[in-house]
Amino acid sequence: MKDNKKRLRQEVKSLLMGLTDGEHEEGSNRIAENLFSLEEWKKAKTIGITISIHPEVPTERIIEQAWSEGKEVAVPKCETLQFKKISSFKELESVYHGLLEPVAETAKVTKSEMDVVIVPGLAFTKEGFRLGFGGGYYDRYLPGFKGTTMALAYEIQLVDELPIEMHDMAVDKLITPSKVLQTSVQ
Repeated sequence: MKDNKKRLRQEVKSLLMGLTDGEHEEGSNRIAENLFSLEEWKKAKTIGITISIHPEVPTERIIEQAWSEGKEVAVPKCETLQFKKISSFKELESVYHGLLEPVAETAKVTKSEMDVVIVPGLAFTKEGFRLGFGGGYYDRYLPGFKGTTMALAYEIQLVDELPIEMHDMAVDKLITPSKVLQTSVQ
């Protein structure tokens, strides 16, 4: 199963890298607009979200929109998946592999304080199961989270099936440039 996941991660990364700048920009703009139209987004006071790295769907615009709407933004420190509140991109530092994470001094945000968590991933099924980046952080973090989980994906990240394990958790909504899939019953 590990080999399948590794191969699939490489395939999807290759597909994402093959997107032109124009396709990447147009797709991410449409994903953001679909996200902003959701009731869960409109009602949310606190959003949990990662700082994306190319070729992922860019999250900077989403974070800026959240701030402009008066929402709080919580970004995880990956090793512990401890979400921390940021109110400026200046509160981030570069860590391993160029990931941007909150500096240590930022305030912690608990699961119960977040209304929406946008979960990263490389590939997704229409049922909301995801192939992450291999750390298992979200599979350990999400049990007990009572808010809405969402994922952002280009159409090329949608697959018919993934190797699913017992601990894998599906996201509630999958947001693509062309549609929003309700993947689970809330």
